[in-house]
Amino acid sequence: MSYTTIVHATVVRPHADRAQLSVEANRTVVLKNGVVESIGNRLPETTGKVLNAGGRLVTPGLIDAHTHALFLGDRASEFCARATGASYLDIARDGGGILATVWPTRNGSAVDRRRRLRARLKRLLANGVTTAEVKTGYGLTRDDELKHMEELATLDEPDLPRVLPTLMAAHAIPPEAAGDPSGREKWVRTITDELIPEAAERALVGRVDAFVEETAYTPDEARIIARATRRANLALHLHVDQLSAGNGALLAAELHAQAAAHLEHTDPQGVAALAKAGTVAILLPTATLTAKEPLYAPARRLLSAGVAVALSTNLNPGTAPTESTALMFFLASVKLGLTPEETLWAATRGGARALGLDTGRLEPGSAADLVVWNAFDLAHLSYHAGINHVRQVILGGKLVLDRSVAADEACHGLL
Repeated sequence: MSYTTIVHATVVRPHADRAQLSVEANRTVVLKNGVVESIGNRLPETTGKVLNAGGRLVTPGLIDAHTHALFLGDRASEFCARATGASYLDIARDGGGILATVWPTRNGSAVDRRRRLRARLKRLLANGVTTAEVKTGYGLTRDDELKHMEELATLDEPDLPRVLPTLMAAHAIPPEAAGDPSGREKWVRTITDELIPEAAERALVGRVDAFVEETAYTPDEARIIARATRRANLALHLHVDQLSAGNGALLAAELHAQAAAHLEHTDPQGVAALAKAGTVAILLPTATLTAKEPLYAPARRLLSAGVAVALSTNLNPGTAPTESTALMFFLASVKLGLTPEETLWAATRGGARALGLDTGRLEPGSAADLVVWNAFDLAHLSYHAGINHVRQVILGGKLVLDRSVAADEACHGLL
């Protein structure tokens, strides 16, 4: 059943700039033709179908701006190794990490990849996500990366979050090129001369991402990829400063990246550079926790400098094997130092900014992608650790998930 009017809603509206919100009690939200028509304090003359929020929070749908959700296989053995002291770099040097996912993803069928992707997206939806960026990067051959882009670009199902594909062929060095400088150079040329132009020409993706790190790509290789990305009129994202202090934020600012992700080792100079360049910082605390890294991204310093901050799950099989936005919210406060208000902004308006979207809003004219939470106080979304408070999800004006009975029985909004 599709509802056109939400009554008795506590409406949470993210502001356009800075991490600020407005919270308005006892509002009526009218949805029409997939957009928010009005927000007021009385019923319209023609209400259509009605959903009673009962005073609960109503927010924009969450925008997960950074995921690696297209993959097959798992890396549970790495999780166990990490539990006994192995680091991310130790695991990568021993043949684990990203390459351990490349083999099953390459060798699996398109049917299996889509089945597993749909399951992950369905779980993201159940956690309040209505838009999800999804990267390639587990193919690492020309044909596999093209195939995976096509699979993402053609996934359009009304009961799943909207998918925004990203080309991340620069995720790891292909195993065929390991230890071979000429093979490595050839792969970078394949990315710049073949994959990026074709992705742009066929409108398969909206952005290109690259992982700049000791075990991945160098700053100079990132510069080459960035030039090709600009020529193709695609947005640039970068994974930087995750495992080491490599001046990655400075690189992202130099290249005018739309967004820079991770940033655990970013110093004050890097923060200032991101602010000046207008690059959005995508923070991924679940990955920092799972990788057992000692440093979290300097969220408060970023906000103080005026950097727009997004918050994402980083869903992937190695360092963030979870679709839990509740865990992400909890860590954002406990480890990053974000208030519940800043957290919600980062997961909505901030995610939209990271992807170049004018969404993550709740106001007349905005997309009718909404979440009704089984909570009456915004603090509970972060404070009640790991609990999924999602009651209903509305996507394009249609109710696509209704957990109201189960949510009420569990009393998720109450301790």
